[in-house]
Amino acid sequence: MVQRSQSDNNKVSKEKQLLIAQIRENYGRVVYSHKSHEKAADIFHARLHAIKIFQITLSALTTGSLLYHLFSGNKTGTIIASIFSVILFILNIYTKEYNLGELSQKHHNTAQKLWDIRESYISLLTDFSTDVINSNTAREKRDRLQYDLNQIYTNAPRTFKQAYEQARKGLKFNEELTFSEEEINQLLPEKMRK
Repeated sequence: MVQRSQSDNNKVSKEKQLLIAQIRENYGRVVYSHKSHEKAADIFHARLHAIKIFQITLSALTTGSLLYHLFSGNKTGTIIASIFSVILFILNIYTKEYNLGELSQKHHNTAQKLWDIRESYISLLTDFSTDVINSNTAREKRDRLQYDLNQIYTNAPRTFKQAYEQARKGLKFNEELTFSEEEINQLLPEKMRK
């Protein structure tokens, strides 16, 4: 059996520390990307919902104005209906040009894929930190995760400042990705609680 010298052990330890630091950095980036895509999906979904409500309201107002004109003979109803109709027309063009439902779904799908990568980084950190895997295996897994991540980003829609800011706020201040010991215990079956 070959024994390692103290300098060899220090080198391995330094190498492991650097590799863990890089994996942790990659993990942090994936966490922010995942949360940004979740927030982007939520933003587009909320915009779509608001626009749909506005479209229904405009349609009702247009119809009501036309009915008012029909039964009263007053031309004011026609003028109001025309204005509402133009606004509705512009809104319909906007929703046709920018398919908010599709954008929301694309961000949601990207977030789902990033969730898997995020969890894989946690598993990699756990396995490597507890010496279940060695440095070579950790590097191979890291490289595979980077490749998979590149494939996801290649097909992902771009995030935007509002989504990133909401992600930052959610992660940093609202602790959307963290649990207290008590919260975890409540989620676990009774026999698995601490």
